[in-house]
Amino acid sequence: MGDAFIRHIELLGYEKRFFPSQHYVYMFLVKWNDLSEKLVYRRFTEIYEFHKALKEMFPIESGDINIENRIIPHLPAPKWFDGQRSTQNRQGTLAEYCYMLVNLPHKISRCLHVVNFFKVRPDDMNPVTDSMIKKPEVFLLPTDAKKNATDITGPIVLQTYRAIADYEKSSTSEMALKAGDMVDVVEKSESGWFFCQLKNKRGWVPAAYLEPMDGPDESEEQDPNYAGEQYVVQKSYTAVEEDELSLKEGDTIEVIHKLLDGWWVIRKDETTGYYPSMYLQKAGEANTSVKSELRNRSAPPRRSTIRNAKSIHKQSRKQISQETYRRNSKKYIQSQRNLKKNFQNKANVIIEKNEREENKPKAQPAVPPRPSKDLILNHCTESTRRKIL
Repeated sequence: MGDAFIRHIELLGYEKRFFPSQHYVYMFLVKWNDLSEKLVYRRFTEIYEFHKALKEMFPIESGDINIENRIIPHLPAPKWFDGQRSTQNRQGTLAEYCYMLVNLPHKISRCLHVVNFFKVRPDDMNPVTDSMIKKPEVFLLPTDAKKNATDITGPIVLQTYRAIADYEKSSTSEMALKAGDMVDVVEKSESGWFFCQLKNKRGWVPAAYLEPMDGPDESEEQDPNYAGEQYVVQKSYTAVEEDELSLKEGDTIEVIHKLLDGWWVIRKDETTGYYPSMYLQKAGEANTSVKSELRNRSAPPRRSTIRNAKSIHKQSRKQISQETYRRNSKKYIQSQRNLKKNFQNKANVIIEKNEREENKPKAQPAVPPRPSKDLILNHCTESTRRKIL
């Protein structure tokens, strides 16, 4: 028998787990070419990372070179906060994605990247659990085609984070924390503030003071986008650290990396640096009362400024230096300039060629030589011959 490949992938539903912290995993029934059927569990963040890697492996089919050539299906990025509702609502998209994935050309659908991702893992057979924590809850996708996936109901699952240092609140809407406190995150704001609950207390906490339980890095953070998104500064800010930028209200900049701690990496001309996301507004969006509201709020602290921070993870958080941001940003800008220049050069060559063709004198038809007398006598009629002779 040849190499293993997947015949069909069926989304069965999702499971809510409570160890090591509350989270969701999707359940897939994978049907293989040897007629075996295996049940596997995958987090959406894993699926999205798999999707990004697949696009990098097949840039033509992913539409990176020409969008018209795209055949790899789209998959939305993880949200800032993936709760019960977003997990439910995503099932239709995910089921369609799996169907289209298996039906792609064999060089994609049967490549090792796809096969290895859906192979059974040890934790698929024996999920890691804690006997002191309640068992996972299963939410099956309705088999009735008329029933929508959003009809599944259940309690909202909150992510558990740990405080890495003491935090003293500065307003009544915030919540004080001690290092080591375990909090449930109710809401994640792009401004860098998380709304948390701890027993009977609730309030806003800077995201920089919290770390996820599974690892030092935020799985929801997206990769840098050096193409940039245009934003307008809504409130001036003067840089305090060397890697920050000072901007004035009304300045237009490009956001190249959105980070959960509320300090986004932006680009002004060819300079990059951190800037508070809460002082920015996407270009073209309607202006609201946010402007006056922001003047009464301060930017969240940065993780690098927190003293006595203690993490439970051995590895430190992955962090891209401003030098790397600047270098990659310049490379992207230069590549776009070169692309534009090459396009312009090709356009000029075509124009010049067309002009040369238009100005080129047209060739005149050649005048045939006058036939000789003998040739005429040989080809003319008898009547004509008598007249000549």
